[in-house]
Amino acid sequence: MRTSNIILELQPYTSQIAFTPKQMYANACSADNETLARWLDTWLSNISDNQKRFGPFKDNSVGNLWRSKEGLPCIIAGAGPSLTNNIHLLKDRPAWLPLVSCLHSFHAMEDADARVDYYVTLDAGADITTEEVTEGAKKPEIEYWEKTKEKTLIAFIGTSPKLIEKWQGKILWYNAPIPGGKFKEECDKIEPFNCWVSNGGHVLGAAFYIAKAWLGCPTSIFIGADFAFSNRDKIRFHAWDSKYDENIGQTIRWVDIWGNSVKTWPSYWNFAQWWAWVSKTLPGIYINCSEDGILGAFREGNLDSIQQRSLAQMLEIYKMHDRFEHQATKPDEFKTPESQLILI
Repeated sequence: MRTSNIILELQPYTSQIAFTPKQMYANACSADNETLARWLDTWLSNISDNQKRFGPFKDNSVGNLWRSKEGLPCIIAGAGPSLTNNIHLLKDRPAWLPLVSCLHSFHAMEDADARVDYYVTLDAGADITTEEVTEGAKKPEIEYWEKTKEKTLIAFIGTSPKLIEKWQGKILWYNAPIPGGKFKEECDKIEPFNCWVSNGGHVLGAAFYIAKAWLGCPTSIFIGADFAFSNRDKIRFHAWDSKYDENIGQTIRWVDIWGNSVKTWPSYWNFAQWWAWVSKTLPGIYINCSEDGILGAFREGNLDSIQQRSLAQMLEIYKMHDRFEHQATKPDEFKTPESQLILI
């Protein structure tokens, strides 16, 4: 196989792409019927079990977090391979800056002392939901489950009861809108529960919606949101060696934020289309700090509704005033380096 070194330079921004917002949404929803047929019975079975064993849902709902971070930006973390670019920066972020992470990044976040505020799960399969906490981890499983004692999980009511059994910390519940009327009709028979989290069919979408609609965060800062395979040191879909990356199966090619061709799964291309649609239709500030991947990337350029920055740049914006501590506390002493006298 031939290889070459390339200089990574972000694509220019563009507002002119081949897809309209309506087409983006249609692309994102193209697999809905297949998903519904495969998972509906499992969702309803899990909801019934969770309600009987851990309910009522309304007593511990995501609604308890409503407006709790109102007006603040929020970091929303996926599990993509780019997470290795900047996960180490999270522990030193400002204490007031919330972090909502997909559950699959649990072991990586805890190993990095990232100070995650909330973990989010959407999956319903019994095996995959429990694996999300430790799959690909470097330490014994029991150490990570022990860490859940101090953590809050925000869970879809249709998630696997096996995960709920093993989680030792606080759990808050949400419901997810499912196409067609049967899901809600059957849910209401179990327990009417209307704390909704729209999600585009993937957990990062759920984490985003929770941050925006329930916590009240207007600015969304994404990390680990690749939606594509890394083509750097090795071909992989996660920020660690994952068994799910051993056989990548059918892929398609798309451009990343640097304009380079990368592989992705068709379903994750659909998810990226959902994000493009969201950024064009839902008011907010969208900043991709993944530093890789296809979020916001099109063949015509990077979508102008999603900013592309490094996480280090983003954190500097929120920490820039720290350099003036000495001037504020001891204005009669001149010890500030020349470069820190003024901001500009």
